[in-house]
Amino acid sequence: MLPLVVVVTGPTASGKTSLATDLACRYGSEIISADSRQIYKDLPIGTAAPSPEERSRAHHYLVGCKNLDEYYSAACFETDALAILPSIWQKSSLAIVCGGSMMYVDALLHGIDQMPTVSESTRSYVLRLYEQQGLDAVAAQLAILDPEYHEMVDRQNTRRVLHALEICLEAGVPYSSLRTGQTRKRPFRAIKMAINQPRETLFERINARVGRMIADGLEDEARHAWSLGNFNSLNTVGYKEMKQYFDGSMDRETAIARIGKNTRVYAKKQLTWLKKDPDVQWLAPQNAFNEACALIDAELNAPV
Repeated sequence: MLPLVVVVTGPTASGKTSLATDLACRYGSEIISADSRQIYKDLPIGTAAPSPEERSRAHHYLVGCKNLDEYYSAACFETDALAILPSIWQKSSLAIVCGGSMMYVDALLHGIDQMPTVSESTRSYVLRLYEQQGLDAVAAQLAILDPEYHEMVDRQNTRRVLHALEICLEAGVPYSSLRTGQTRKRPFRAIKMAINQPRETLFERINARVGRMIADGLEDEARHAWSLGNFNSLNTVGYKEMKQYFDGSMDRETAIARIGKNTRVYAKKQLTWLKKDPDVQWLAPQNAFNEACALIDAELNAPV
């Protein structure tokens, strides 16, 4: 029987890390983080990275291991996660993947279209265009080189717009022409689960988390991170709003309120993505661990 991957996903602040850590302890497993920002150093507070206590209970891969100026993508994650999985299966009957970066999860489970490696010169050009003229200028070039993808992309998602233009410039063909969407065969079985927090409860958890982040020193963490450079890794909720506060374009109270608002917007987008996925097993918040164990045990004990 093929080895098992247990994916614990869901919107931000839904309780993924805590559940994944408990499951890792229960099954003697380890965790691969599928979070596009937790992978960076210097950002543990604002990305809600696993706490020292959680990391002492179970090993978490791909957390705090990249410098802020390093490029990372769903394709990089696919490669790294596939390389890590066999070492986990040597120790346990299952491996756990935990995170809310949906494109990372999909890349691991289904594969991602092969794209050309983006050269440093191309990446620097696109980043410089973004920094000097803004996202609209990047989107305008994308509209010329790939009008099809320009029409479908979320033009508020900076990373996707920048990446699409990078690929167009590097490949010399429209990004959309390289997106086949073909599913790759994987050498494992997978079950995917998420904690089904009521929306009102989820938003309360988000608000409480933002408060804890501020109390834990998010402002100082963001100030230090921005002092290192204007990197794309910082183009994310928490750090963007703090930068506006540092620049004087937003007062501190407004910046903190905006972090909460933008985090709730992000959570809504995650929920929209997940609700369209028929493979997600939704867990009751009050009994998530037991329900998760029942799903896992049924899969482990399924007849060959």
